[in-house]
Amino acid sequence: MALKPKQLHFLDLFRAKYGDIRIAQRQDIVALCEEHDLPWPSWLTANLDYRAGRGEYRVPVSTGEVDPRTGPSFTPEAPALVAAKAAPSPEFQNAVSDVTLIQRINGSERFIPDKASWFVPWGHFKDLTSVVKSRLFFPVFVTGMSGNGKTLGIEQVCAKLKRELFRVNITGDTDEDDLLGGFRLIDGNTVFVPGPVVEAMERGAILLLDEMDLGTFKIMCLQPVLEGKGVFLKKVGRWVKPQPGFNVFATGNTKGQGDNAGKFIGTNVMNEAMLDRFPVTFHQPYPSLKQERKILAKHMVNLGVDDDAFGDCLVQWASNIRKTAENGEIEDIITTRRLVNVLTCFAIYKDRVKSIKLVVERFDDDTKAAFLDLYTKIDAEANADDDDDTADGTPVTVASTSDDDECPF
Repeated sequence: MALKPKQLHFLDLFRAKYGDIRIAQRQDIVALCEEHDLPWPSWLTANLDYRAGRGEYRVPVSTGEVDPRTGPSFTPEAPALVAAKAAPSPEFQNAVSDVTLIQRINGSERFIPDKASWFVPWGHFKDLTSVVKSRLFFPVFVTGMSGNGKTLGIEQVCAKLKRELFRVNITGDTDEDDLLGGFRLIDGNTVFVPGPVVEAMERGAILLLDEMDLGTFKIMCLQPVLEGKGVFLKKVGRWVKPQPGFNVFATGNTKGQGDNAGKFIGTNVMNEAMLDRFPVTFHQPYPSLKQERKILAKHMVNLGVDDDAFGDCLVQWASNIRKTAENGEIEDIITTRRLVNVLTCFAIYKDRVKSIKLVVERFDDDTKAAFLDLYTKIDAEANADDDDDTADGTPVTVASTSDDDECPF
């Protein structure tokens, strides 16, 4: 079913204006027709095979052939099921009755992250934006300590540029079935469900492999994906080629060499061949005092907190702790994420010291006491309670251990 020259011309103009998006909005088509004085493309809007939703249309590829995912084999009324082009692997043959189906995400569903009003661009945000905006295949590895906004930064780049993002949190159990897809039982039928990697490739989206250094050899199926060459789904005998705009980002608390300090349990020494497939690595430290204060100020507005002095104290407190950790005097630190947690506590309890206590309670007693003591030296208004006090300042009642006491249970 070849497209006509005028139809191909329309597609070329559409992609020149909007890029390689797969779903066209009606208002986008109207604007394009007005700009180039084109006739209304009823061949696209009136064809049910191209209908993605109300006022939304699937854009066919501009190679002269109809995209197989948007052509006659696609049935809009069905739950996005199309027949597989090959028989399933032998181990699943008995589970399939007459035909194996492929369950796809509805084409009208978009996976663009929401913009965060409290987000402050900093660090490598501009560099990451340039990579995504280029639409070139250029895998990027972002490393750094926990809680400093690595994942958030990538999400907000995609939100800013209105690019789809598929985030996959890697664990030690993540394998090929999780990433590329596998057979699932749906409504009594055994269907092959493509994984997030395949969906991102076919939609020309951004794939985010979060905490990639937690993965094992089970994620080596990503090797061809990281080369930008596509991947073969051996379970259904299908070759998947990445669409223009597809790219891979990965985050990790280490640089893929493991963690000798023991702070990031579960991270592994990554395969060197896989690491070598990332052209560049961005190391993200914690923000500067000025940047972190701006971050907290945005969160304070979002939380309805009006206490600038508290924000100043928190930033100085975290900075002093990090410097002390760099000198080897302590092992734990206060992350930017934990400072935001303190502000959230303060929005609830309206008590500075209580908020600090609740957030540092996760540390051992010596570290917790040191953190609290340091904060009271920075904040003149803080009044540290005795060690026998609870987090809300109520004295602890010590139960009697006399043998004469009756057991309350």
